[in-house]
Amino acid sequence: MARPLLCLALLCTSLAFTTCAGIRLELTHVDAKEHYTVEERVRRATERTHRRLASMGGVTAPIHWGGQSQYIAEYLIGDPPQRAEAIIDTGSNLIWTQCSRCRPTCFRQNLPYYDPSRSRAARAVGCNDAACALGSETQCLSDNKTCAVVTGYGAGNIAGTLATENLTFQSETVSLVFGCIVVTKLSPGSLNGASGIIGLGRGKLSLPSQLGDTRFSYCLTPYFEDTIEPSHMVVGASAGLINGSASSTPVTTVPFVRSPSDDPFSTFYYLPLTGITAGKVKLAVPSAAFDLRQVAPGMWTGTFIDSGAPLTSLVDVAYQALRAELARQLGAALVQPLAGTTGFDLCVALKDAERLVPPLVLHFGGGSGTGTDLVVPPANYWAPVDSATACMVVFSSVDRKSLPMNETTVIGNYMQQNMHVLYDLAGGVLSFQPADCSSI
Repeated sequence: MARPLLCLALLCTSLAFTTCAGIRLELTHVDAKEHYTVEERVRRATERTHRRLASMGGVTAPIHWGGQSQYIAEYLIGDPPQRAEAIIDTGSNLIWTQCSRCRPTCFRQNLPYYDPSRSRAARAVGCNDAACALGSETQCLSDNKTCAVVTGYGAGNIAGTLATENLTFQSETVSLVFGCIVVTKLSPGSLNGASGIIGLGRGKLSLPSQLGDTRFSYCLTPYFEDTIEPSHMVVGASAGLINGSASSTPVTTVPFVRSPSDDPFSTFYYLPLTGITAGKVKLAVPSAAFDLRQVAPGMWTGTFIDSGAPLTSLVDVAYQALRAELARQLGAALVQPLAGTTGFDLCVALKDAERLVPPLVLHFGGGSGTGTDLVVPPANYWAPVDSATACMVVFSSVDRKSLPMNETTVIGNYMQQNMHVLYDLAGGVLSFQPADCSSI
């Protein structure tokens, strides 16, 4: 849930759950079904990203906004089951869906609203239930009976009650705690027609925590291929790197940075980024610019990875250094995009992008395994913006306007495409492995 700039939703077309292997999701880029051109996809993605960026400031809850996320999972809720769709988000914890009682205050969604009165499995969570104390998103109402869900985001607010319900992933059903939301005051288009959110964050209300799983992984196919194969996500014991440790493909493994206890964004997966190299030139940016640090009472900033963030944004001192160095290296090859295309600082002719744009290297501290440097190919931080032009799609965090996000570096999922990413929560590490995600 928190976010930068290009946003495309992925629709979960199939889920498989087994008690030994976990939950497996196949995710398809929703724009692929609409036969958009590459340029139209970039335009749509950039517009969503800018709306998302605007929603990041002023977050009031200890989670960050999951609107405009990248993954939409289709699942069943209740007994008998009702269809639902939820954004899959590594930056939030709460599982929630809009309930039928919220009309007319609901936002528009693709499917009918979940009706708990139709389900034999729906159970309200009371104030004295242990689940009511699992997250900061919940609170006991004045009647001392009802456990409420009240959460504020930059894009607005949601409210409802906490309940337990059967969620079915293909043929397997699990009982989970979730938010039955009856008030949603969110900016238009925030969830792209989904019914709610499934959080994958570090808190006790997240899907991995409730399932008792300590591993999940995903491999995202490239945004702008004519034919987009499904992406894959696995939650559970079978989550792992491609071919395991026997693979010859290099693996970058780094530890998560532990969040401070009073960090309202403790859901985030903070990383120890120390520097960036463009081509063969290390940027003159102090490592402290990326560090986890307190910027105001109760506000912390740093560097985190976010599958729900479309594009990467860098703390401004790093962005300016990257922009200046790439401008120097690309020199006379820099061009202006076609009229009507705005918001991009650096562009080259589309035919020259792969040949001229250098790779980036993200340097991490405290890592282990085969390396602590992550190589980011040009295709993971430049994108076609019209029929003749490719531009850098990394942005400055100052666009977020307010603390703490305007001093935060976010590694978005566009930079993660064609990488197998493994979250090992028990081991406290994150691993990246380059992969052809369309062949998995």
